[in-house]
Amino acid sequence: MSYSVAIVGASGSAGSEIARIVSGHPELEVSALTAASSAGTRFGDLNPHIPGLADKIIQPTDAAQLAEADVVFVALPHGQSAEITGELSALDGPIIIDAGADHRLTSAEAWSQYYGGEYPGAWDYAMPELIHADEAPALLSGNISKVSKQREALKSSKTIAVPGCNVTAVTLAMMPAVAAGFVSAGHLSATLSVGYSGAGRSLKPHLMATSALSNMAPYSAAGKHRHIPEIIQNLQVAGAGQLTLDFTPVLVPTSRGILAVVNTMLEGVSDQAVQDAYRAAYDAEAFIDVTNGYPQTQPILATGKANVWAGVDPHSGSLTAIAAIDNLGKGTASAAVQAANLALGLDEQTGIPTIGVAP
Repeated sequence: MSYSVAIVGASGSAGSEIARIVSGHPELEVSALTAASSAGTRFGDLNPHIPGLADKIIQPTDAAQLAEADVVFVALPHGQSAEITGELSALDGPIIIDAGADHRLTSAEAWSQYYGGEYPGAWDYAMPELIHADEAPALLSGNISKVSKQREALKSSKTIAVPGCNVTAVTLAMMPAVAAGFVSAGHLSATLSVGYSGAGRSLKPHLMATSALSNMAPYSAAGKHRHIPEIIQNLQVAGAGQLTLDFTPVLVPTSRGILAVVNTMLEGVSDQAVQDAYRAAYDAEAFIDVTNGYPQTQPILATGKANVWAGVDPHSGSLTAIAAIDNLGKGTASAAVQAANLALGLDEQTGIPTIGVAP
């Protein structure tokens, strides 16, 4: 059986990557591609690397037309999804998967503080691997091979919010340590190297090649980044108490990929205990590999994979956890399709690329 798919914001980086994955998916078929300023444009003129969709014309976004699809992916900038998702939800038709930030946060106060405007409300969260505190003991003891609570929520959902890409990297890096009780409260510090595609396709002076090449540029430092409350929200689901987070993303001259390095202090936790916790948390997860060496971004480019490593400094007792993801893969589009698979009753691995590209 084939399911029809519409993609809103199809000309952007995230929407185009969703289209690329869907075009190779054995059970999904693109029925509509929509956008605003690029409406009327031939899709292949913007994305010549997706020949199967090249002759489709990008249409204006119309909720009634979108509602005819089985699944609608919404890939609009933060704060712009709520209007169209509200219209679609009222029609009670397709499964709606929002790749923006509008439906991620469960706290109206956090939304007001970091985004502003009317709170759009939280949807089911598209991280099937998210460890809930009440599942953690069984997972870490080996009584279950992987968590199911978040997966079950997605299987019965018609409104789904895709995590932020930086959020996914930091969450996956630190979640097993939190679930194991090694980190329950206190302070985390995260520094992320981020590819430029994470900033979208808009023409801005600081995103042009003349500014990006041979340059590394931090942004949204000192508590300003909007992903901070979402990261804390996830880690609290996994069992954390009150956490504070220093979060500093740095644009580096590569088109895609995120390398997140997260540090915190531990008390009396051995490196072996950390290794055991990370293996127990992720060994059965198809899209997360615990690596022996430090993760790198190239092996997971253009995939839905994440590589994770953690280790304890024997001198200071601090934990360093590192995660590598493709910001457009596991960070956005692959996560969206993984959630769609679950919501449609398909195997969650269906159609998601797992083999990287090199060099």
